[in-house]
Amino acid sequence: MSLPDLSPADSMPRLDPVPRSTLRAHVAERLRAAILAGDIAPGAPLVETALSQRFDVSRGPLREALRQLIEEGLLVTVPYTGTHVASLSFEDVREIYSLRTALEIFAFEQVWEHRDDRFRRELARRNAALLATIDAGDDRASIATELALHGLVYEASGHKLLQRAWLGLRGRLQLYWAAHHRAHGRRGPRRDSHDSYIAAALGDDLAALRLEIADHMQRGIAVTERFLRSLPQAPRDGLDGVTKKGDLR
Repeated sequence: MSLPDLSPADSMPRLDPVPRSTLRAHVAERLRAAILAGDIAPGAPLVETALSQRFDVSRGPLREALRQLIEEGLLVTVPYTGTHVASLSFEDVREIYSLRTALEIFAFEQVWEHRDDRFRRELARRNAALLATIDAGDDRASIATELALHGLVYEASGHKLLQRAWLGLRGRLQLYWAAHHRAHGRRGPRRDSHDSYIAAALGDDLAALRLEIADHMQRGIAVTERFLRSLPQAPRDGLDGVTKKGDLR
């Protein structure tokens, strides 16, 4: 039995088109990587035409990716001025860490009596993952694993508004941590920076945990502000959010 002649096009297997959501996620990841690498500086404006050419993608998926990063807190939209990478300022730092303190304490209060063996194992597993990325010198992975470590209590709380608030803070935290690590030649946080946090989170004294979270966040504020003050040409009262790329190198 003979087979019909097939043209090269006919003989090619049929491939499903790349789902739009997958393309959006791919563009968002590339843009996120460029921001966290410092290729696009804090405070920098984003022009759709230039980004579309840079990432070789149409406006539709690009706009969807931008919306995703706005939801994550990495980007902000200002009326009449457009979309910018989130800035790094003293006011931002104080607001982020004061809010994180209240939210993280509240999250632990929600789960305190429900910390079962699965929660404890998962917290220990995420801490081990963070340590592994620090040991590997993988800066981007260490940021992701540190966010995952702190994110567990929000996930376990089941509190949707609380989870939404945490999602809104994650972008600014990624932006700061990445810039801070680059400026100081570090590949992640100090290896022992979460030891007391983990011990308190797995312990039996809620009051001690509240104090530890407040202290943990206060240390974060102090380190962050020292970093911002070390940036060249930073005004005494803070940064205006238009930081040049070179300033973060």
